[in-house]
Amino acid sequence: MSVKVEKLEGNMAKLIIEVAEADFEAAVQQAYLRQRAKIAIPGFRKGKAPRAMIEKMYGKEIFFEDAANEIIPDAYEKAYDECGEDIVSTPKVDVVQLEAGKPFIFSAEVALKPEVSLGKYKGVKVDKVDTTVTDEDVDKAIEEERERNARSVAVTDRAVRDKDDIILDFEGFVDGEAFNGGKGENYPLTIGSGQFIPGFEDQLIGKEIGTECEVKVTFPENYQAEELKGKDAVFKCIVREIKEKQLPDLDDEFASEVSEFDTLDEYKADVRKNLEDKKQADAKSAKEDAVIKAIIEDSKMDIPKAMVETQKRQMVEEFAQRIQSQGLSFDQYMQFTGTTADGLMEQVEPQAMDRIQSRLVLEAIAKAEKLEATDEDFDKEVEKLAESYKMEKDKVIEMLGDAGKKQIYEDLAVSKAVDFVTDNAKEGK
Repeated sequence: MSVKVEKLEGNMAKLIIEVAEADFEAAVQQAYLRQRAKIAIPGFRKGKAPRAMIEKMYGKEIFFEDAANEIIPDAYEKAYDECGEDIVSTPKVDVVQLEAGKPFIFSAEVALKPEVSLGKYKGVKVDKVDTTVTDEDVDKAIEEERERNARSVAVTDRAVRDKDDIILDFEGFVDGEAFNGGKGENYPLTIGSGQFIPGFEDQLIGKEIGTECEVKVTFPENYQAEELKGKDAVFKCIVREIKEKQLPDLDDEFASEVSEFDTLDEYKADVRKNLEDKKQADAKSAKEDAVIKAIIEDSKMDIPKAMVETQKRQMVEEFAQRIQSQGLSFDQYMQFTGTTADGLMEQVEPQAMDRIQSRLVLEAIAKAEKLEATDEDFDKEVEKLAESYKMEKDKVIEMLGDAGKKQIYEDLAVSKAVDFVTDNAKEGK
């Protein structure tokens, strides 16, 4: 296999990857062996026809596409390692040559990491963040703790109110016809959570247990199901259960139950201290963000669109995984919220650009200031991972592999760059 790199405009490149004729022929033979059981040839039992007979009847190219699909992933991975370029996007693959008796050639268009022209990054001026903790802050935090420790009590003598937890049966209709995905049974819903289409939950307020009611809504114009966009819908609903929260009394007993303290006054003092620590941490994070933003604005970089698209897809995939970890499929989330995959991609674009720009300038600063992670830094990070995953340190290192180790060293260098620019920043009033 060989690879040639053709540089394109806008920090893009095309890898021309050539796979030897013998390797392509071997892949074609494997494709034949996989597919022959599905191919019937007169005079031969199914799966027993020679390759030459199949190719004579259907053409020599019959196995080419399957062979190419088999070759491309491994060949691209080798080309990625061998080309010496810093690739920052998924490849756009095109077949260049796919012929009998010749090498297989394909191209992979990719984005390359752009160079950064740093502006001012030492002595950046940022506003100082207020870290004062007020009595109102303390009261709010304690009230939230009361909410978390509230009892959920079944209610049978009244209708649904805002903030109630209910169990709901529903089925949706458009123009009198039920639509796919519009039905649910024993579905848990907190009124006012905004989980359903706007207007849906509000209409359940005042409804009695066991009584069928109708909820009328209009699907958003950007709804993910094309056939439902902008359509008026009627949901037939039955509230099966109502539960309300009963907050605990704010007294010494409550303090002793939710903390290590015996009195409410001691608990409040601890809450204040924790809030002060959190505000200090938030202020540090806000300072870091402000400094990095200022550095980005004063720097120059030509970020290829393919790099942004790759980052956007990664962020949407991360979001989908978080949704699934909460017991809701990504398709269900999009249906209930009226969101589309394209809509999510558009929503995350600003964050994707921020993430890319931040990483690029911090890597450039680390390089300029010769900030590198030491082996000791790496060992400490691995120990944290081992503790987090409850694994042996050696197993963590084995699991990381060379790519994972390299990533940790780079991440640690970036963290040092964050500390460097923050420590060198100047805070105003």
